[in-house]
Amino acid sequence: MKKYLIYVGLIMIGVVLGKFLFSGSFDNADTHNHDEKEMSKSEFWTCSMHPQIRQTEPGDCPICGMDLIPAEVGDDGLSANQFKMTKNALALANVQTTVVGIDKSENTGLTLSGKIVANEELNTVQASFFSGRIESLKVSFTGEKVSKGQLLATIYAPDLIKAQQELLTAASLKETQPALYKAVRNKLKLWKLSENQINQIETSKKVRENFPIYATVSGTVLEKMVDVGDYVKQGQGLLKMANLNSVWASFDVYENQIRMFKVGQTIKVKSNAYPGETFQAKIVFIDPTVDPKTRVVKLRATISNRDQKFKPGMFVTGKVESLNLNKDKSILIPASAVLWTGKRSVVYMKSKSGDPVFEMKEVILGAKNGDKYTILKGVSSGDEIVTNGVFTVDASAQLQGKKSMMNHEKSIKESFEVSAKFKKQLQKVYDSYIRVKDALVETNKDKAKMEANTFNLNLNQVDMSLLKNDRAHKEWTKLEKVLELSSLKIESLETIEEQRDQFRVLSNHLILVIELFGIEETAYKQYCPMANSDKGAYWLSKEEKILNPYFGDEMLKCGEVKQVINHHIN
Repeated sequence: MKKYLIYVGLIMIGVVLGKFLFSGSFDNADTHNHDEKEMSKSEFWTCSMHPQIRQTEPGDCPICGMDLIPAEVGDDGLSANQFKMTKNALALANVQTTVVGIDKSENTGLTLSGKIVANEELNTVQASFFSGRIESLKVSFTGEKVSKGQLLATIYAPDLIKAQQELLTAASLKETQPALYKAVRNKLKLWKLSENQINQIETSKKVRENFPIYATVSGTVLEKMVDVGDYVKQGQGLLKMANLNSVWASFDVYENQIRMFKVGQTIKVKSNAYPGETFQAKIVFIDPTVDPKTRVVKLRATISNRDQKFKPGMFVTGKVESLNLNKDKSILIPASAVLWTGKRSVVYMKSKSGDPVFEMKEVILGAKNGDKYTILKGVSSGDEIVTNGVFTVDASAQLQGKKSMMNHEKSIKESFEVSAKFKKQLQKVYDSYIRVKDALVETNKDKAKMEANTFNLNLNQVDMSLLKNDRAHKEWTKLEKVLELSSLKIESLETIEEQRDQFRVLSNHLILVIELFGIEETAYKQYCPMANSDKGAYWLSKEEKILNPYFGDEMLKCGEVKQVINHHIN
């Protein structure tokens, strides 16, 4: 019995000593495990603007120099296409969302883009009434204003000299041969000589060698068709003139919009040249045929231009109201929410209310009404979509490997097989684009204008008949029109800031062109999150090195390569 008591006592002493000796170790182990769990939540440090940066300790972003922040991990409960963004990233990129709803209004305006052209109904060609040599020309340059009755030119006319001699002979015989005399005078009248001029010849009995040409209408000289010393024939044009007191606004209307217009309809026209002013125009002509290349119909509206405010070639916008476009209830979303890639239109939807979780959705667009699109399919009333900072959200989706505008399972299938000849022509367009980019990197607006002109010339040399695929033909036609307008705007803009903003539009659409059709070399698609007022902007480069065209020397190295585009020659 005593033996058992000794064993029990030893066991109790062992328990007490073990608790005393190892309790600290157990506590330390628990603390260590807890710390590991805490560390796992902040194991990596990232940049709010460049979430692909992952470092094991805090510091500065190697791309933009901003302070790194703890990375969030464990987005449990998200579907395969959903992704989460940090609140800091959303705030820095100024990402904004809007809950869409049904628009019950029945009178939504439709906005068109167009330009001013001369009213062809008022164009005239001032012709020579007799053959001869131009001795003097009183109009020295195009654009000069001419008044009716103004002296335009003098002509040495051998046939008119001979006719004057016949007049003097017939005048001496008018008593005996009145019919001959009358016939000679009528002959001179056919050459547009006035009664007064004929009487002066007859009274002075002198033959004039040089005869004047007077303007028969008032207008502005559009073209000088002759120079001093040229020989002209009877009826040959001397000057082409236009009366700019009335001009046309020419608009492009897409096929799905044709039914919305009719002759006599009123359009409200605006121009950047006169901010805040609205001008009334009336539709006078709708082209009965669709342009097979651009798939648009030309619409012309007449504008009174007594004050000569509108100049041919000026860009304008037109808004047509009271079209009753939305007889049925329809969903409208801001145009800023829509991204395009190839034939697809996409938006980003906020998947969870209150949480920064997003997902890309494909949509089918209807007509554009003002600054909004009608949604035919893809978005329902009550859905919350991204309306500002869409490119930043798309970039985040790409970096996290989620479905995005440029990272889609159908993107490879949507590229087109094109000939090597077409790619060579497109290569010239790409090369001139790179020179525009380089000019903006140098902050050289004059050089950017010149290279934009070259870009447009090379674009016009692309032979779309080489595209045998009908869908490829349609895609090229749509993209080519935007590229042309963007390059023309860069060529006409006067500040480097405006040029850079338009370069963003040019880049977005050229990226689509290169991805769809390909070129003869590798292109680097690069991205700066701070461009476009911190909304982000893309551009293309021939090299991996970052040279930012949106900031130049101010932030030359800001940006990163988002995608390497490499098509093989077919």
